[in-house]
Amino acid sequence: MSSRIAARFADLRAAGRTGLVTYVTAGDPDLERSGDILRALDRAGADVVEVGVPFSDPLADGPVIQRASERALASGTTLAGTLDLIEDVRSDLGAAIVVFTYANPILRYGAERFAARAAAAGVDGVLVLDLPIEEADGLRRTIVEAGMDPIFLLSPTTTDDRIRRAAELGRGFLYGISRLGVTGARADVASGVRGLVARIRAVTALPVAIGFGLSRPEHFREVGEYADAGVVGSALVDTIAREAGSAGLVGAVERYVGWLKGDRDGVDP
Repeated sequence: MSSRIAARFADLRAAGRTGLVTYVTAGDPDLERSGDILRALDRAGADVVEVGVPFSDPLADGPVIQRASERALASGTTLAGTLDLIEDVRSDLGAAIVVFTYANPILRYGAERFAARAAAAGVDGVLVLDLPIEEADGLRRTIVEAGMDPIFLLSPTTTDDRIRRAAELGRGFLYGISRLGVTGARADVASGVRGLVARIRAVTALPVAIGFGLSRPEHFREVGEYADAGVVGSALVDTIAREAGSAGLVGAVERYVGWLKGDRDGVDP
């Protein structure tokens, strides 16, 4: 049976359109407004929404998302609260939902318990940021058996053998990291990412989404020349941080995504 993620990418390919994957941290600035933000992302046209589980030691994330995790943890957000949030908004969203997490919260919660609860909440995919491909079989099996797609990360330094293994284990799409280092907005898309996508395309027909550093419409358009989707995280989280004390927070999020997609109502932040 086709997943919601696979169906969305099939529709994108049929329409010749570049997909937009958006990342936000659950509980930033608080759980109630997180729900409003997720609905705004969907209204603005996000195809896949990555919901980050706040974690105390987010090693792969830059300062913007680290601070978002700190704010979310301070507001009392947990993995269980993140799944409750997703369940609350699921019926309002047409976008696919991916839980973006580190391994420790899942291990502490219990892998089977997590998979069952996430599936019941309406999660479509799970990306475990620090789970090595070589150690992924057990959790991957648990995720798949619960009816969700396991998503794997690939970088410019990933070997061809590991790309093949990720393609064998992955479902939904593969997430290509445009550059080494931590998350964060950059001025330009990394020059080596086109070659990474070509290497992935050589071994699998799975859709490829490119992230780490995308923040502007021209980045989104460039990535669309060779990948199926672009992922925007830090720049969006930064927008949330700037507007957290404002009654216009949700509108600012919606306008930023519209600007990324080239909608006339979008506003350059």
